[in-house]
Parts: sequence; C-alpha cells; structure tokens
Amino acid sequence: MKLIRQLFWSGLAAALLATGCRGFPSADETAARRELAAVADHYRPDQHKPELPALAPDAGLTNFLAYALLNSPTVEAAYDDWAAAVERITVDRSFPDPKLTFQAYIQDDLTSLMPGLMQDFPGPGKLKTAGAVAAAESHAKFFAFESALLRAAFNFKSAWYNLYFLDARIDINRQTLALLADLETIARARNDAGKGTLQDVYRAQIEQSQLTTAITNLEDSRRPLFAQYKAALGMTQDQPDPPRPARLGSTSLDWDADTLLATAFAHNPKLGAAAAEVRLAEATMAQSGKSKVPDFSLGLQAETYTPPFYWPQASMTLPVWRDKLAAEIAAAQANKQAAAARLTAEQIGLTVDFAARAYDYRESTRNLAMLENQLIPKSRQSLEIARAAYLSGQVDFFNLMDAQRTWLNFQIQAVDERTRRELTLAELSLIIAGVPPAGAPALTASPGVSASYPARHP
Repeated sequence: MKLIRQLFWSGLAAALLATGCRGFPSADETAARRELAAVADHYRPDQHKPELPALAPDAGLTNFLAYALLNSPTVEAAYDDWAAAVERITVDRSFPDPKLTFQAYIQDDLTSLMPGLMQDFPGPGKLKTAGAVAAAESHAKFFAFESALLRAAFNFKSAWYNLYFLDARIDINRQTLALLADLETIARARNDAGKGTLQDVYRAQIEQSQLTTAITNLEDSRRPLFAQYKAALGMTQDQPDPPRPARLGSTSLDWDADTLLATAFAHNPKLGAAAAEVRLAEATMAQSGKSKVPDFSLGLQAETYTPPFYWPQASMTLPVWRDKLAAEIAAAQANKQAAAARLTAEQIGLTVDFAARAYDYRESTRNLAMLENQLIPKSRQSLEIARAAYLSGQVDFFNLMDAQRTWLNFQIQAVDERTRRELTLAELSLIIAGVPPAGAPALTASPGVSASYPARHP
C-alpha cells in the first residue's frame, strides 16, 4: 500500500505540474495577440464568420466590398495562417514538457523502483530568441493577410468595373445599330428614287451584320465576366446569382503624387512583408548565435523502498561541432543580406510601379477629357452633316459610313478609357498605396497595427 501511495502522489504531482504551469509572454507576443484579437472582433468574432451584409442593388458598393472581404476563402486562409503564426510564438518560447521517469532493478524479484521527474532547460537566451523568430514570422504572416485582403478588394472592383462597362459598350453598339437601320432605310429610299445605288443598301446591311455579331459576342462575354464577379464575392457555383450594384462606385483617391507615393512606402503590404523578412533574418541570426550555448537537463528520482533515497540527475549538451555552428551563423548572415536585397528590390519596384500607374491615370484622364469634350461631340456633328449631305447628294454613302464608324469608335474608346482609369485608380489605392477600402472590417478595425507590427522599413 505504501508503494501504491507513493506512485499515486508522484503521478498526481507530475500531472499538476504539467497542467498548471504557464509561461511568461514576451512584449512581441502580447502585442501580436492584441492585434489578432482586434482584427478577430470584426473579421471572425468568436472564431466564426460574422453575418454578411445584405446585397441589394441600392445598397452601394461598400456593402458588396464588405461581403467580398468577409466571404473570400483566400483572405480567410491568410487570416488563419496569421493566427497560427501568432500561436506558434507561445509554443516556441515555452520550456519543453517535463518528463516523468521510472527506473527499476529486477533480479529474482523487484528490488528497487525509482519514479522521478526530469526537465530540459534550453541554454540562456535560447527561448527568448526562439520566441523572437516566431514573432517575426507572425509579422510576415500579418502582411500576407493584409495583402490578401487588399487583393480581394481589387479583384472585386476589377470584376465589377469590367461588368459595368461591358453594358455601356453593348448600349453604344445597340444605339449605333438602330442608327444603321435608319441609314439603310434612307439608302433604300434614295435607290428607289434613282438617286442612290443598291450598293449603298448592301453596305448598310454589311455594317449591321458586323455590328449585330459584335453585340452578340459582347453579350456572350457577360457570362465569364459575371462568373468572375460572383467568384470575387466568394460565392460558389451552386449559390444563387448575386445582384449587381445600381451605381458604379468610382474609387475615391486624393490625387497628389508625392503624398500618394509616401503613403505607398508607409502602407504597401509587399514592402511590409519584405521588411518583416529582414527582421526575421535578424532574429534568426540572434538565434543561431545561441547555438554554441549548451542545454541542460535536471531531474530527481526517489527510491520507493525503505529507507528512502533520492538520486539527483543532471546532464549538459556539448556543442563541440564548431564547423556546424559557424555554418549556421554564416547561413543566417546570408539570409539577412538576401532579405535586405529583396527589400531594396521591392522599394525600387514599388517606385517603378507607382510611376507607371500614375502615368496610366494621367494619360487615361487626358484621353477621356479629349474624347468627351471634343472628339465625340465633333464626330456626332460630323455624322449629322454627312447624313444631311448624303440626303442632298453631296457625299456618297462611303463617307457617311466612315463618319458613323468614327463616332462609334470614339464612344467605345471613351468607355475603354473610363474602364482603364477606374482600374488604375483601384490598383493605385489598393495594391500600390495599400489604402484599405471603405467596408474593409479587418484593417480599419485595427488602428494600432503600426504600433506593434513594425513599419515597412527595417
């Protein structure tokens, strides 16, 4: 009975030790958990998807954007990766689990039974550096989540703008088709009166056939564009088709090149991820520097037979492989240099991308102003003049058709420039500047991210 009691109390002490101990979180761990909790309160409260906004044509683009961000599986996967990385900070900075040991001596019968407890102690500073590495990894995962969120917003805007302006193209072509039908009627009347030729009628019919086919192709292209729009909302194929916003919802962006570029360097998530990689490499260097520090193990065994004896145990690792230690440090140094080079490359690339998109915005703005203020009104007047001149026999039908094509092409070009301008604005604000859109519940709900997660510069 005495032996049973000793074994019972030894096992109970080990169980209480294993379940009742807590470590000491670092400042980085506390900050990371605080930021994760702030985002989770809006993005995944109680670890569940919140109620999605109602989608209605008159709800405005903000509701559709919020729906897309909350429902995107890509964003959710990036969020879960970030959450897992935050949890790994606790795992990596914690002591190894203690070991419950048993040792027995048996000859003809059991002569000795020694239960004991053993604990491994990493060398001084090793747990701290391991936690710092895990914290740096969580920083990188946060920026991956931020990038996924902004990319999901851009994908939705891109799909919606292309779908919206497709209808504008179809409307322009239908108006032009009606105009061509009217011109064919005029050409027939002139042919019947002997003032025109049947060739004019055939030309009008040819133009109508080509335009009818173009309209059919545009209408058919609505299906893949709507599939992209539905996918951008995170909806699967078997779900009912969503409604569409009643209005375009143009991207609002305070356009000042210097201010916008400064915003991009402060908030671009790819730049943040590259800077986080530099800090991760620095933390890994510090961790590799601890490789030459030995680890320790301490334990105690108790002889259960009378008289009781206690056997202390201790061990220490011997980091004698100097070439291995040197290689770990050299590899960490090389990783840091590579990360710093990638950060510089990202900064250069961001500057180039910003310059290219800024030029696209300025060019599309100028082209759109020229088309709407000059070319389209003048080409419409030219078409009316050509029509009147054709009726009076002053110009032939070829010139009338040329005026009609010019007017149509300018209108289509205006739609293309509007599409290009909106996509450029969306890319500038979301992908390059890293400005979260209205209705982004995760990033706008966490204003303290920049305080705990380092800035984009190392």
